[in-house]
Amino acid sequence: MLRIRLKRTGSRNQPSYRIVVADQRKPRDGAFVDHLGHYNPRMDPPEVVIDADKAREWMRLGAQPTDAVRRMIEKAEVVTAEPETGSE
Repeated sequence: MLRIRLKRTGSRNQPSYRIVVADQRKPRDGAFVDHLGHYNPRMDPPEVVIDADKAREWMRLGAQPTDAVRRMIEKAEVVTAEPETGSE
């Protein structure tokens, strides 16, 4: 299964991340299929840049974002949050 997740870059104690599409069986910093954007937590406020069209296309094709990336996508309003389904 493909995942939209963070790939760590940057030197020690200065992390930055790329938002990538990768096979979930690959290591965190291993091979990836496509690059969607980047995330820099060291800025104030943290910088998030996402290619909305690519993200929508990969999710349409079945790629699942991790929890952290899902929050970033929702905050950047790339896609709307899906309503929670609860037991009533």
